[in-house]
Amino acid sequence: GVRGRAPQFVEKLASLGHLSPFEHASFTFGAEGVSRALLAQITRHRVASFSVQSQRYVKQNGGAYLVPPSVAALGEEAVARFEAQMDAIWNFYGEWLAAGIPAEDARFVLPGAAATRMTMTMNARELLHFFSLRMCNRAQWEIRELAWQMYALVYPLAPSVFENAGPGCAHGACPEGKRSCGKADEVRRRLEEVKKQ
Repeated sequence: GVRGRAPQFVEKLASLGHLSPFEHASFTFGAEGVSRALLAQITRHRVASFSVQSQRYVKQNGGAYLVPPSVAALGEEAVARFEAQMDAIWNFYGEWLAAGIPAEDARFVLPGAAATRMTMTMNARELLHFFSLRMCNRAQWEIRELAWQMYALVYPLAPSVFENAGPGCAHGACPEGKRSCGKADEVRRRLEEVKKQ
């Protein structure tokens, strides 16, 4: 019946560039332990809807933050220095709260590394666009890893929709030109590994 032909129909729509029907399928994701810096990037995808843990009404406690891999790569001493800086910032935040400053104002001292959580909904068309930009090795590390995890979740649900998803180099020449990372083969292998899972 029609149901059995659905994947071929979806593939035909995509091959002809008719992507507006893809806007009717949406996917919702929950992400924890992401940085506030990531939020600044991901909210640039305007066709998505976001709900984010409030720093205005929810007092931040515990000082949760992310250590960038580039800092971790420098070794234990660099990580200890970064952690000391983060602890100092969280102490400043606590001092402002103790002084009676509302959380909505005390949060101004919190770093981009501060951990948060969010719920995000994107339609399939926007996801295809998101994956093309954010699964690229030139994308910032945190949003790139989030994009790969999101892809791994949606591909099994709708393989005909996401069969050709991913950065430009996954299915052709790298659109970055001279700024290419030169790792197209590695990207293609990773995509195939995700599809096999």
